[in-house]
Amino acid sequence: MEMREAVIVDTVRTPIGKRKGALAGWHPSDLLGFALKGLLERNDVDPGAIDDVVGGCVSQAGEQGCNVTRNAWVAAGLPWHVPATSVDRQCGSSQQAMHFVAQGVMAGAYDIGIACGVESMTRAPMSSNSKGGIGPFSPAFLEACDGVLGTQFWVSQVLAERFGVTREEMDAFSVESHRRAHENTENGFFAKEMIPIPIRDENGNETGAMLESDEGIRPGTTPEILANLQPVWMNEGQEAPFITAGNSSQMSDAASAMLIADRATAEKLGLPIRARFAHFAVLADDPVMVLSAPNPVTRKLLERTGMKIDDFDAMECNEAFAAIALMWAKEFKPDMEKYNPRGGAIAIGHPLGASGVRIMTTMLNHLEATNGRFGFQTMCEGGGQANATVIERLA
Repeated sequence: MEMREAVIVDTVRTPIGKRKGALAGWHPSDLLGFALKGLLERNDVDPGAIDDVVGGCVSQAGEQGCNVTRNAWVAAGLPWHVPATSVDRQCGSSQQAMHFVAQGVMAGAYDIGIACGVESMTRAPMSSNSKGGIGPFSPAFLEACDGVLGTQFWVSQVLAERFGVTREEMDAFSVESHRRAHENTENGFFAKEMIPIPIRDENGNETGAMLESDEGIRPGTTPEILANLQPVWMNEGQEAPFITAGNSSQMSDAASAMLIADRATAEKLGLPIRARFAHFAVLADDPVMVLSAPNPVTRKLLERTGMKIDDFDAMECNEAFAAIALMWAKEFKPDMEKYNPRGGAIAIGHPLGASGVRIMTTMLNHLEATNGRFGFQTMCEGGGQANATVIERLA
């Protein structure tokens, strides 16, 4: 039996709001529901024909608890018979959602599905799903890790030193992220992937204003400004501070959604066929060095597929920290014009559960705008894991 092909029909996102910013008035279920409804309205597809909806979300507690993806689908007024589930592979949650839906299509379990993600870091702050009892890390877990459980800032510092990434390189990379993101806001590139969203007040009432662009981009960022920022974490006895708020991703609120179908189904329904999922990989690395896995998962994908870095017309490694994106670049030596080419999470924002689909949305639009063929995406994930995805542009 010939393997079915999973294709991207369309993919969208909301503008990204800063934590406690323009989207703070949106309940996460409603925020994701807005993205889901917007995706379906952009495409001539019956919502009742969707086989499954898989959504990424990291802090699945409070307003993001109790299967936020299903709650979002119902809140959006969409057909109740369509199922939905929420997955947590930390920052890569919606990238994993894409894998699950695409692989379900390829296996014949789905004809058409949605991968999506949401995170309101305003209303469900980081670690809000870690409360209760002694927390998520049991004595056996800590024993397995020799009692070491460092912060992401510490891990970024250690990995930067391991790969020879300097503070100056991090700050320069961050300035470029803001420059690229601002340029692509001003020239209208991001507008095609965004669904403008009404701004709500603290009671959830619409104010009459709209958020039409990402809120966290700072076009005036310079190396001199970033050089003056104090470290958020510092090694004992270390002379030069490395990790600052300026070279780290922003806490954000946003949602994203992608329509994925079997190619034959898309052709039958007359839907656009923009790209196909070509390759997948997932890998776990050191649970103490929780951000190190993008490099080994990339090696795994390249070894399994025979592809080379030069085969990719666009590459994305999530800018959770400039240290991590540069760690990847130090090993794989991409053409930096093709690497996070429209800016990344340092400027655009990192709404955890929504970021995987957001990054793929931007990368696909970049491939289409530049007539590129293959795109590669990876990102670090809590617990020492990483996903890698390759798409091939078809339209």
